[in-house]
Amino acid sequence: MTNRHTGADVESKGPGRPRDERMASAVLAAVVELVAERGLGELTMAAVAARAGVSKPAIYRRWPTKQDLVIAAAESRVGSLTVPDLGDFRAELRELLTARLRQYRAPGVDRLLAGVIGSAAEADAERSAYGAYTARVTGETRRVLERGISRGDVRPDTDVAAAATLVAGSLLFRMLAEQDLPDVGLVDAVVDMVARAVGVRD
Repeated sequence: MTNRHTGADVESKGPGRPRDERMASAVLAAVVELVAERGLGELTMAAVAARAGVSKPAIYRRWPTKQDLVIAAAESRVGSLTVPDLGDFRAELRELLTARLRQYRAPGVDRLLAGVIGSAAEADAERSAYGAYTARVTGETRRVLERGISRGDVRPDTDVAAAATLVAGSLLFRMLAEQDLPDVGLVDAVVDMVARAVGVRD
């Protein structure tokens, strides 16, 4: 596969943040592509630099370790979300999971997330970095649940952390463990089950 980026494209279009953002975008896209093609075990800084058209020192300055780079790539595809206050917990949960569904079904995301989860279990993994990423990803789920509690359509005794784990894990397990892309049917089922479990009954 030929490089779609060149050093000139990324690093010579003027000073300042736009150039840095172009470099970051090219590098993170290269990570996603390479993991999708070869798997995380074959990912090297040299391969990322060649694919993105940047130097290895430029990558190391921003992401000192391969772990930092892979987490950044994962967050560029599956990161924080913002769900507006729709006045209804069920509607907000559906909005959240529909957005996640679009992210999970994007090319390369399944292998990237599988690699992130696998590398988090390695003996030399810096667990706090993975934990911080997971907290950012699940943050909006917790806010939706807490907003529902405040509004009165989620039970006040709901274990927010456990419910957020349940919501986050459903689509991921389908995609990574069952090896099947999640779909709207799964979103509908999860929304219904979670809303029945934690929702306030009239």
